[in-house]
Amino acid sequence: MGRVTERRKVIRIRDGAVSTRPDTLVAEEPLEIRLNGKPLAITMRTPGDDFALAAGFLVSEGVLGEADELQNIVYCAGATVDGSNTYNIVDVRTAPGVVIPDITLERNVYTTSSCGLCGKASLDAVRTTARWKIDDTAGDTTPPVRLEPELLASLPDRLRAAQRVFDRTGGLHAAALFTEEGELLDIREDVGRHNAVDKLVGRALQNGTLPLSRTVLLVSGRASFELAQKAVMAGIPMLAAVSAPSSLAVDLAAETGLTLVGFLRGASMNVYAGEHRIALRAAAPQG
Repeated sequence: MGRVTERRKVIRIRDGAVSTRPDTLVAEEPLEIRLNGKPLAITMRTPGDDFALAAGFLVSEGVLGEADELQNIVYCAGATVDGSNTYNIVDVRTAPGVVIPDITLERNVYTTSSCGLCGKASLDAVRTTARWKIDDTAGDTTPPVRLEPELLASLPDRLRAAQRVFDRTGGLHAAALFTEEGELLDIREDVGRHNAVDKLVGRALQNGTLPLSRTVLLVSGRASFELAQKAVMAGIPMLAAVSAPSSLAVDLAAETGLTLVGFLRGASMNVYAGEHRIALRAAAPQG
């Protein structure tokens, strides 16, 4: 819709010299998500891929998991004087027979780090509602996803090279899905890192490729509990971040079998959980 970026005048100061120039900024607008006609949530997002964002959000909430559970998604008329469409409200319609969990405007689920639930309740909520098990250490005959550290270390550069809007604005988070061989499957950008992940997961739902059981999710910022939750709910076995994880994200990874990597920068990284999916080599003995 051409609303991903906007132009604003900026006063630029460089080495004491003052000039005026236009600057390209990331667009940020609210998106209201409705479920079967009822208001559910509002998120601040970069416009674009709104239907995928809404679908991915509902995967994270445990509402959707299969493409045939989604009937359709439509834009609704906005709250304007003339009733025109602002493209800031979407309504997700589920297929007949889909059971809707008890989700209310009070958000009595585990969606954000500020939802008010204690850590134990948050962990229990994800563990009991996740549709797919990603813990492959208990005798599963399918070989687990396994990456060489060198391959994992190469992914941030591939993510950065694919960020189109970031180059123009410097103000977007990105999330990308890679195969276990390092092939880039999809990348989404958004002002909110959680929205970028929802857009990836929503597109996978629409394409009928959930669970994403042989993929790696890479995010451009930190790894919060919310992002770990979204990975688990989509069946993603490995989450890597260029920055730090939160303590609750590490706890969730350990509880569910998620491989969690943080501070993925250059050739270095920290592995916080699920190290069996990374081909580690013991350091040579000293002396």
